[in-house]
Formats: sequence, C-alpha cells, structure tokens
Amino acid sequence: MTAEGFLEGRRLQLARGVLLQCIMGGYPPARFYGSDDGDLALIAEPGQIHRLPWSDEPRALAICDADELTGESSNLSTRGQLKAVIARYAARGLAPVVATELEFFVFAPNTDPTQPFRPPIGLDGRREDGLSAFSVSSNNGLRPFFSEVYKCMAALGLPRDTFMHEMGVSQFEINLLHGDPLLLADQTFLFKHLLKEVALKHGLTVVCMAKPLAHTPGSSMHIHQSIVDIATGKNVFSDPHGEPTAMFRHFIGGQQAGMADFTALFAPNVNSYQRLCHPYASPNNACWSHDNRAAGLRIPASAPVARRVENRLPGADANPYLAIAASLAAGLHGIEHELEPSEAIQGEFEVPDNLSLPCTLHAALERLKRSQLARELFGQEFIEGYIASKTMELTSFFDEITPWERRVLAAQA
Repeated sequence: MTAEGFLEGRRLQLARGVLLQCIMGGYPPARFYGSDDGDLALIAEPGQIHRLPWSDEPRALAICDADELTGESSNLSTRGQLKAVIARYAARGLAPVVATELEFFVFAPNTDPTQPFRPPIGLDGRREDGLSAFSVSSNNGLRPFFSEVYKCMAALGLPRDTFMHEMGVSQFEINLLHGDPLLLADQTFLFKHLLKEVALKHGLTVVCMAKPLAHTPGSSMHIHQSIVDIATGKNVFSDPHGEPTAMFRHFIGGQQAGMADFTALFAPNVNSYQRLCHPYASPNNACWSHDNRAAGLRIPASAPVARRVENRLPGADANPYLAIAASLAAGLHGIEHELEPSEAIQGEFEVPDNLSLPCTLHAALERLKRSQLARELFGQEFIEGYIASKTMELTSFFDEITPWERRVLAAQA
C-alpha cells in the first residue's frame, strides 16, 4: 500500500482463505474458510508500524489484525487466537508474561536444495566445523552481519537479552526480554523477518527450520511463562513465603494435559519431528522437572519472584502467535479445572506412555483431529482449517521420494 493510502486510513482487505494458505502456496477446499471466500479487514496495530531500516528505499511494515468485516476478530487469525487467550486470563484478573528463546542457523547461499546447507566461509578461509559453541571468536566472518542485526533491532524497538553461538554448526540463539505475550509474539515474528532480510544483504541465508542439518542439534523456540496478578503485579506461581502455589501446579497440569493434543501446533512441519526424534535438549515428552533439559516442561533455577515454566517443545519453525496461544491456553485450562501434574522427574528417566507425544506430523494431526480440548479452546473452524492445510503439506511431502530412499532401498530385493 502507498504511504498516502495508509495515512488516509484506506482499508486493506484480504481474502479469508489466505489465512489457511499452505506453505507450498495452495489452499484447502473453500468449505474450511467459508464457501464465498469473502474478505477480511487488515487493521494495523498502532504500536507495530515500523520503518524498515534495512531497506534502501523508504518502506514500512505494519503488523495487522485480521478482522471480519463486521468488526470481530477472525477465528482463523493466529494473532486473534492469542488475543482471545490473553482476554480469558484478564477475565480472571490475571496477566501472563512470556519470553521466547529463538535459535537459528546462518548459512552460505544454498542454490541447490538437493545439497546440504553449509556454513559461510570464515575470515580464515575455512568453514566452521561445529567446534564453536559459545565461542566469542570472529573467525566466522559474521560480525558485519550481526552488527547490522543489532542496529536494526534497535531501530525496530526490539530489546534483546543475550545472543550466543549455539551447539550447532553456524547456529545462534537470541533471548528476547520477557513481557506481554502479544508483544513478544510480534517481536519474535519481526525478528525472524529481520534476520532473513539482513542476511540477504550480506550474501547469507538464515534458516529457521527445526532441523536443517543431520547429526546436528535442531533449532528451538522455547517459551518461558509466568502469570502475574493484575491488581498486585505479583507472580502468582509463588506464595508470600517464596514457595510454589497451587496455581503453579495447576498450570503445569494443564500444560501436560494439552501437550500431546497440541503437538501439531508446536511442531507444525514434517521437519519439526527430525528435531524431536533426538530427545536430549529437544524433549518430545510432557514430563516436568526442576532444571532438567530432558523434560518437555522445565522449571529453570530462579528466585521465587521469577518462578516460571519453560515449554521446550516448540521449534524455531513454529508460528509464535499460535505456539504461545496454545501453551498459555493449556496452562489456563489447568488452572480453571485445578488439574494436578505428574510427579516431577530428575536425572535420567524413562518417559511414561501417558506423557509421550506424537513423533510424526501424521500422528500429531491425527491426535489433533480427536482433540475435544483443542476445539473447546480454539474453535472448530480454526482446528479443522489448520488440519486441512497441514494435511495438504504432508501429502505434498509424501509425493516426493527422498535421497535416502534411493540410496538405501533401491538395491534391496
């Protein structure tokens, strides 16, 4: 839209079906988004209109809500779903607080998708080989890229906590500061967009797949969650003596009750499950623990005022609005129904059958199809439309034969 049109308040409209467009570009049958495929109104969020600092010509980006023409939020909008979850907390006098940790890879350009990704050539003329976890070295030659990333984050008002080199080859992590869930979802979305745009300027490729490299750790989007009382501003997970509260237990119980049903929302792509099949630090379970990274729900070591629950299931490929909405909705369900969690686990452990999660996209979608909880919390229209779109993506994947199949199976009898 032109700047003049935007400033005049001209309404921008979008076909309803676009909210269910699959990643290959196609659409499920029209019955999933209204047979007329009528328009939605895109309503800009006033605090999320940004001049794009990496653009050579003046351009701006506005994060919008997708609303029905009658004024209410579209059920198909993931941002709208998150706003609805936050409103349900507010009705109880509560406000959730979240922070996201996003991991990503920085690669050289990959013009042939049949070939593996490779790290950029460093200042020493060599490619990183995976021995740089938590390194402060500049050998990878990425300082100019990250310098512009920092400047662009400041220009967009994205505060950052820590930035580090992660375990994977040319893999990095950013921790965004905790705050309002809608704001953090907006910031996570903006940061991923910023990364890819700045990388292109520097002749690089940023990849937020859950598992872009074999034999290498995948990329997560851990979600840290706490709840404050709106009237007092105090963390309701800790009592005046610093001990965990019943609400803390019930929140964990709700997370456990929803994780298997919501796995397809946290792990939305075929590749998501490549990350989850190697369980250490990418736990495919609904166990909870005090500071154990093998648990899907980890309670980080902290002071009582900062007591929180870390959901370690979502990957970097997850939709931040939907993943945060699903995690918070499950926790609120536990609070409302006073659900009790399992016993906490510590050390090495076997995952009980009732706390294991789907390990393929097909299994996750089948679980979501059967979930009455998902329909109760997100509505039938959203859940059925989401399943229809993801089923198209899964079918497209099965339409191709992978190199592994040709390499290993062709010689078999």
